[in-house]
Amino acid sequence: MVVRGSTDEEREFMRRTLLALVSAGLLAMTLVVPATAITGNYVEDFEHPFVGLIAFYSDAAGTDDAFLHRCTGSLVDDGTPADGSRVVVTAGHCTDDGTGDAVAVSARMWFRQDAGTRFDGVNRDPLTGYPDMCIDDPTVVLDACVVSHEMYNYGFDNFAGFPNHRDVGVVILDTPVILPEYGTITTAGVITSPKSVTMTVSGYGITDGHAASDPTVSFRERLMATTTLVRINNKDTAGFSIATQGKGGWRGGTCSGDSGGPVFYPSTSNTIVAVTSFGYNNPNACQGLDFAYRLDRQEVIDWIDLVAGSHWNQ
Repeated sequence: MVVRGSTDEEREFMRRTLLALVSAGLLAMTLVVPATAITGNYVEDFEHPFVGLIAFYSDAAGTDDAFLHRCTGSLVDDGTPADGSRVVVTAGHCTDDGTGDAVAVSARMWFRQDAGTRFDGVNRDPLTGYPDMCIDDPTVVLDACVVSHEMYNYGFDNFAGFPNHRDVGVVILDTPVILPEYGTITTAGVITSPKSVTMTVSGYGITDGHAASDPTVSFRERLMATTTLVRINNKDTAGFSIATQGKGGWRGGTCSGDSGGPVFYPSTSNTIVAVTSFGYNNPNACQGLDFAYRLDRQEVIDWIDLVAGSHWNQ
């Protein structure tokens, strides 16, 4: 089992950045490796402007900018989004700082579709600042980049309690982002059968030709694909997660870099029923079943509302 995330080039970029700031001992810290990305029959995703690329940071350098990992997340609202939204739903292993169920000290989130495509592993993306700076490009619509210093973890702790590994996180942005549309959290009990159910996945991770076993290149752009629900209640899911079919034929799947990304159902809606969580490693990486943690459980919905409730539409 693997949770998928930041590529070697991103970690090397931040390592070089930290050399002037911290000792070799601090540089040897363990990095969390989250996430998953879109493979197979995918297209560029311009349909979900509220899905963004998130970088998370620790304070290992004596600041709050020591890169941990990257993920995908969705800006959501409670139905009255006139003033924008600050609430982002992602995976718990994304907000996790790698020490248990604690959280990272800060994050940055970019909403541009090609948010990190120009990062070369040495130099940050000159148009967006990814992975460690917010730069706005006034020539591009929906080029928001926002910092966060508040986030929550539903209790993810390195898959403790699996299959109920509690892989949900919430990020509260420092300032609201106004978009033409937002994601919405599902109601309870939506997923009842795996038969003939089509869903849509979206994320910023690695795609075809860049296997998770050698994650040296990633597009870091928002891609989307249609997939099929295949399991809701076996030893790996037990009603807490869903399993969807990986790439093949007309389907798309997920791979390293997509963790926390939304699973939409109905497939043409903005309703998020689960967040990308993990996959099983195999010789043909990113070609097996994909697993996402369910949001359509009342206790998960209640927790999201609890930690985000005072921040809706601020």
